[in-house]
Amino acid sequence: MQVVAFTHSLSSCWNHGNAHFLRGVLRELQAMGHAVRAWEPEGSWSRQNLLADGGEAGLAVFAAHYPELQARFYPPDAPDLDAMLDGADLVLVHEWNPPALVAAIGRRRAQGGRFLLLFHDTHHRAVSDPAAIRHFDLSGYDGVLAFGATLARVYENWGWSGRVFVWHEAADLRRFAPPADPVPRDGAVWIGNWGDGERSAELEEFLLRPTKAAGLKLDIHGVRYPDEARTLLARHGATLRGWLPNPLAPEVFARHLVTVHVPRRYYVTLLPGIPTIRVFEALACGIPLVSAPWDDAEELFRPGLDFLVARNGTEMTARLRAVAHDPSLRESLSRHGLDTIRARHSCAHRARELLAIVHALQPALDKMPA
Repeated sequence: MQVVAFTHSLSSCWNHGNAHFLRGVLRELQAMGHAVRAWEPEGSWSRQNLLADGGEAGLAVFAAHYPELQARFYPPDAPDLDAMLDGADLVLVHEWNPPALVAAIGRRRAQGGRFLLLFHDTHHRAVSDPAAIRHFDLSGYDGVLAFGATLARVYENWGWSGRVFVWHEAADLRRFAPPADPVPRDGAVWIGNWGDGERSAELEEFLLRPTKAAGLKLDIHGVRYPDEARTLLARHGATLRGWLPNPLAPEVFARHLVTVHVPRRYYVTLLPGIPTIRVFEALACGIPLVSAPWDDAEELFRPGLDFLVARNGTEMTARLRAVAHDPSLRESLSRHGLDTIRARHSCAHRARELLAIVHALQPALDKMPA
């Protein structure tokens, strides 16, 4: 099967978490014997910011850790869809693409394109800014891949019942794993971007104050931290390390005792049950994780075994202190979290799920006239 993916960027993970998952899934599909092509626009926002932040060395990290994958570029003002879709059996279009491109690919499918066409949504805009998503013309699409059941229900209410599929993110186990040999660990680490004020208060309550109160030094890796955020971090004694190429995250996790999950507000209130990909990747690396509250509505994990949950800042301080001072607790959390990822939440699992979705939709393609 020839799989063609339209993404904002495959080469850059600068403030672009979908690149993490897409790299892992495409690599697994390749390992299964399928051919893959990934397209991204020249001069994408993420890639341009990566170059400004990390230079060519930042891009080299992708090439070094994903030698099987190649990013193909197209001029955003004049995409050659005939060439880009040539030979495609399955086409994946991520929601971080221009509406005009999304619509143009849909028209190719509606006009007799012999490929299955799926729209891939991994964001909260369907509830935080529904007009932006409804602006997409998806009339030519065969189905929607939603990264959580609550998001899938939004699409069902928009008329996609029977054609929207839950497709959670997952960890690329070819890249994310515990260190082969133990290394000294110290302090806490948080890998994440400041964002747009979606969890500023939560980061102070569940990350900054508790780590300081627990006596843990805190390293933070991420981007888009405005001056007021940097001031807040400094006040709590946290060290901002800046952008971290995602393939290097396992080495960073390996040097720390614990990490923290602080979900964005929309994933607590309007889209419960959806963890970010950082949860999957952290557990895959075997680092103990303590989470701010979120509703694991789909029972993806075993809270209390795979990770600890803190209902407020006081509980977070106590949980972090316990993890820091109890090696047996760290070992238990590491083992259980890793077991769950390996059993249920790898990119290999998601690749097989995708193939099952393709099989379910195949009759729709077979009925089309040649």
